[in-house]
Amino acid sequence: MRRPILALAALLLLSGVPAAAQQAVLVADLLQDVSQVEQKMLSLAKAMPADKFDWRPGAGVRSFGEVVMHVAADNYLIPATIGIAPDPSTGIKGDDYKTAVSYEQRKLGREAAIAEMEKSFAHLKRALQGTSAERLAQKVKLFGQDFTVQQTWILAATHLHEHLGQAIAYARSNSVKPPWSQ
Repeated sequence: MRRPILALAALLLLSGVPAAAQQAVLVADLLQDVSQVEQKMLSLAKAMPADKFDWRPGAGVRSFGEVVMHVAADNYLIPATIGIAPDPSTGIKGDDYKTAVSYEQRKLGREAAIAEMEKSFAHLKRALQGTSAERLAQKVKLFGQDFTVQQTWILAATHLHEHLGQAIAYARSNSVKPPWSQ
């Protein structure tokens, strides 16, 4: 997914389209990509049987349910790092990664974890939609490094794809076929 987005960005830069329009297209493309990952993550989580939610491929590796909660936590944390605070009930603060770790380590059942992930995607998409072209170039600190807001949103999308692949592998290891590939 990253290559088409990067190719589109390069094409727009070379086409003479004004920067603000290019950035609006980038945000729209990222939003579409995030929405597609959301649909897949949610459908896969709903397809995973409750008795397999705690399955993990080995000691010290996140379980399927922990992956769901990790995705939810970072869907709140990443926008928080650029100043878009999540609902205070999450306890997540953009300048304190430990708050995201605490959030994701809560022990929730399958349905509650899926509901948390669903709410987190809604927050992530609202935050992304509200990003102006001017805001994309602004500098922020993320995990102790300098990023632009644009780089932060690209990181959010690539992070989601990483964990979608992980969730697919976990599901297939438990004989669960991704619903969109039926």
